[in-house]
Amino acid sequence: MDKTMDKNTIIEGLKEIAKPYIQDQEAFDNLTEDTNFVDDLKINSANLVDIILDVEDKFDIVIEDKEMEDMMTVRSTIAIINKKLDNK
Repeated sequence: MDKTMDKNTIIEGLKEIAKPYIQDQEAFDNLTEDTNFVDDLKINSANLVDIILDVEDKFDIVIEDKEMEDMMTVRSTIAIINKKLDNK
């Protein structure tokens, strides 16, 4: 059974999670699938870990260390979330 979520639903969830950590409001306001959490939103690596933990809680998934390294853009994060939801 396909448990993937709508891309826009995930993006809204990610925005809600990332909002306290962003350092570039304009980049956040213009967030797209190509937005990079570190380069564009200026989120530091410690906060990125917090975001990933929040993503795990919000979407009820477990993200492996290797996958965390790939979660640099909104697009890659959506793909990992949907892959995890699909495998539940």
